[in-house]
Amino acid sequence: MSQIRASRSAAVAGVLSAVLCACSSGGASVAPPADGKRADGPDRPVTVSVTPAGKGAAAGKPVVVTAEGGTLSSVTVVDADGNRLAGRPAPGKASWTSDRKAVPGTTYEVRAKTRTEGGREATSRTSFSTAAAGRVNKLSLAPGKNTTVGVGQPLSVVFDGPVAHKADVEKQLKVTTSNGTEGSWGWVRDHSGKDRADWRPKEYWKAGTKVTLDAELNGTDSGPAGGWFVRDYRTGFTVGSRQVVRVDLDRKRLTLERDGKKVREIPVSGGTPGGVKRSWRGTAVLMSKEGTINMNSETVGLADAYDKMVDYSMRLTWSGMYAHAAPWNARYFGRANMSSGCIGMSDADAAYFYGQVRVGDPFEIKGEDTKGTVAEGNGYGAWNVSWERWQAKSALKG
Repeated sequence: MSQIRASRSAAVAGVLSAVLCACSSGGASVAPPADGKRADGPDRPVTVSVTPAGKGAAAGKPVVVTAEGGTLSSVTVVDADGNRLAGRPAPGKASWTSDRKAVPGTTYEVRAKTRTEGGREATSRTSFSTAAAGRVNKLSLAPGKNTTVGVGQPLSVVFDGPVAHKADVEKQLKVTTSNGTEGSWGWVRDHSGKDRADWRPKEYWKAGTKVTLDAELNGTDSGPAGGWFVRDYRTGFTVGSRQVVRVDLDRKRLTLERDGKKVREIPVSGGTPGGVKRSWRGTAVLMSKEGTINMNSETVGLADAYDKMVDYSMRLTWSGMYAHAAPWNARYFGRANMSSGCIGMSDADAAYFYGQVRVGDPFEIKGEDTKGTVAEGNGYGAWNVSWERWQAKSALKG
């Protein structure tokens, strides 16, 4: 009698062992036959392995599920918040790979349905967790979401931390346009000193273009000093009418053009020739309309300090060049360049002009006596770089 009981206990233990193998917390599991009986030949159990595996696994890699001795009927990977990690099987269904990478500090449950060569089906379950991010990187996006901008506005991404793995990050920045606009990412140094990636079209945007950016960065490592991204970002905007502002500092005239036609010409006074007060030349993009602001020469490195409230201020560069009302220079409008680097005009002209332009409108500035061309990171100076040179600034090209 004792021998019969011992035999039954051993059989039960064998069944429990097979079931537990199908619910492993490690990187591999064996899916038992549906009737609990082990088999040889075409019905031998399928061995399922999952990477990453275990606790504290490295993040930043896709989840890979592999079936040995059979195929995968379906795979479900869910994180601790119930979010599903999508993926797809390889031809032959012997393996499955997630579309996105495993993110830091997350536990994943993996359920795999398998089929043996003989057609027997089973389900295995396992889990793994990834190590937390030691450092987190973030970013800011321009233009703002659901805005309408001018034809010169690039998509601009400024990163809080340095980005050493630029190609890995750029791969996750997906731009979609309503009309198949050709464009390219380019990496520049922002005026603040931070890493920045801008996406500009080959030519100015077409009016009415709708643009979407999906920055699918969650689980992407920007490098040791920058750290991991732990979320995705999304923004979108619409391009308004084609407006171009042409500034001729030699003629001391500003011309507003809309859809190729001159709307209005305004007499102006630009930066004083012969020194640090000269204006920048090239294409600058209207960054913001700031209204009435305080301007202090000490903030832009000019020795002869001024400190005044300025109306209808429109920022063109981070270094402090604006278009604005400058009634104190009224006698110079259209006659001489006598500002501290900005493009000044009368109160009446400034009020009109301020009401007509929008963020993203390009200002094409020319003049013989200027202090140089607007740099890519000093505001949005990407238009001052040839298309070929701009494409070469992509981490995925050149």
